[in-house]
Amino acid sequence: MSHAKAQSKSVLWDWLTTVDHKKVGILYLAAGAFFFALGGLEAILMRIQLMFPEFTFLPAQTFNELLTMHGTTMIFLAAMPLLFGLMNYIVPLQIGARDVAFPFLNALGFWLFLFGGILLNVSWFAGGAPDAGWTAYVPLSSESPGTGIDYYVLGLQISGAGTLIGGINFLVTIINMRAPGMSMMRMPLFTWSTFVASMLILFAFPALTIGLLLLMLERIFGATYFAVDFGGNVIIWQHLFWIFGHPEVYILVLPAFGIFSEIISTFSKKRLFGYSAMVFATLIIGFLGFMVWAHHMFTVGMGPVANSIFAVATMAIAVPTGIKIFNWLLTLWGGRIQFTTANLFALGFIPSFVMGGVTGVMLATSAANYQFHDTYFVVAHFHYVIIGGVVLGLFAGAFYWWPRIFGYKLNETLGKIFFWMFLFGFHLTFFVQHFLGLIGMPRRVASFLGGQGLDEMNLISTIGAFFMGVAFILFVVNIFVSMKNKETTGDPWDGRTLEWTIPSPTPEYNFAQTPLVRDVDALWYEKYEGDGKMKAAEPLGDIHMPNGSFLPFIISLGLFIASFGFIYHLWALAIAGMVVVFGAMFVRSVKEDHGYHIPKEDILNAKGGK
Repeated sequence: MSHAKAQSKSVLWDWLTTVDHKKVGILYLAAGAFFFALGGLEAILMRIQLMFPEFTFLPAQTFNELLTMHGTTMIFLAAMPLLFGLMNYIVPLQIGARDVAFPFLNALGFWLFLFGGILLNVSWFAGGAPDAGWTAYVPLSSESPGTGIDYYVLGLQISGAGTLIGGINFLVTIINMRAPGMSMMRMPLFTWSTFVASMLILFAFPALTIGLLLLMLERIFGATYFAVDFGGNVIIWQHLFWIFGHPEVYILVLPAFGIFSEIISTFSKKRLFGYSAMVFATLIIGFLGFMVWAHHMFTVGMGPVANSIFAVATMAIAVPTGIKIFNWLLTLWGGRIQFTTANLFALGFIPSFVMGGVTGVMLATSAANYQFHDTYFVVAHFHYVIIGGVVLGLFAGAFYWWPRIFGYKLNETLGKIFFWMFLFGFHLTFFVQHFLGLIGMPRRVASFLGGQGLDEMNLISTIGAFFMGVAFILFVVNIFVSMKNKETTGDPWDGRTLEWTIPSPTPEYNFAQTPLVRDVDALWYEKYEGDGKMKAAEPLGDIHMPNGSFLPFIISLGLFIASFGFIYHLWALAIAGMVVVFGAMFVRSVKEDHGYHIPKEDILNAKGGK
């Protein structure tokens, strides 16, 4: 009994202190899935409230809190970490690396995100959640009573710091740690899209950080950046928020594009059509993503010249996105297509995302935007982009890489039922919302009057939301049902890239010998042009590995504690929390940590055992 206790303690300790990119990836996936379920629950509660005219399922204030938390949770605490989970696990494997460039920072990024997310959700139990919408427009947010917005500001500051650290880590990893022979133009598309998304994180997140800092100074320390009576400017918040907020959409959707590129290529048994065009389209989308933020602000009075410039720039983004769509279709053309669950999600994505793109071009027309702005048409548009792009991408990536990450395949039959139910529910929920918006139903309203032609479509929309909820439960059931189907192969899909060269389960050092890359689809080339085995770029030797560390957890906990001090003006608590943070940083700076070595013999034994 005591042995089992010690073992369970050591397993928990292992996960709390790990700096292994694979375990950090799994932690991101688990935490992201929890917040995804939470965000989905918030959405369903809102849809129940809007099921019938003048329904009184929720008070209006609670509805506003759910609306704010649903948006904030889904963007910051679900979509981003789930993508980060896949990036963490897969990217080092795809480029032939043994870990990320900064394993300690990788772990720190995760714990910052998690504590920031927990802090944000503590607000539910501490007198009310944030209630000013996920965009937190001032003066609504700067003058919101209670502590909800304070939790929002500090939770996102901590969580955003974690994301920024993660982005920098991926940039350095991809630039410096590729296997010999893997030039930039031989990198898999998922690695490319991670690279571009990380560049966007590097330039977009500081704008959000500054905006949140100003809002924090105004709410907690009495500054007047947004107080019009004192010469402040409320539009500054919108600029700062959207300079972050629009690239954020591409930070989410580009990695999803990368996932679809991998899946469509693998299950068409063909090299991706127009590889270099896809790479440049990804770079152009990243570049243009910074030039369109004010299309969220066509109605604030910037003037016709500014509106026209941003309208044209927004329409221009449709071009590289269109190039990607045609390249995916041409990859499928003439391929031996396998309709696996992962590929069904990729195929379902193409028409769904195109619909979101078309309504995006409609919204980019600044004159028409005066009619569409702040109606359900906008809600329909961005859910088509985020669910039709990002969420379908996450599910596709989950089914595709599940055997790589967890060592067993998910059940395909249950997967296909889940796919059709989710896709049907998604279109049922959001397609009718375009028409609700065109009729004139405003966003963010907790109720509506009967007899305006809104009743039936709101009911249909809510039924669709229930379909999506049931589908997600089916996905969770699938995970547990499939656990007994243990896969032993490291390459269940006849894969094309380096992550499928590794035996299952993945060894902690990833590659016994760094692989030598000789073509774009490195594994596929060796399977069908070479002798079927990857060439090694180095002799077998001892492998140096980093030690685990409890300090990332301590640093994040310190910031978590300090936040309560700031929110409730308990300056002793704030100082105590910051002492913990800087104390842990100091320990990290002075402690010599050289890691450890895995001897060559152990690696040979492991290979022999396989």
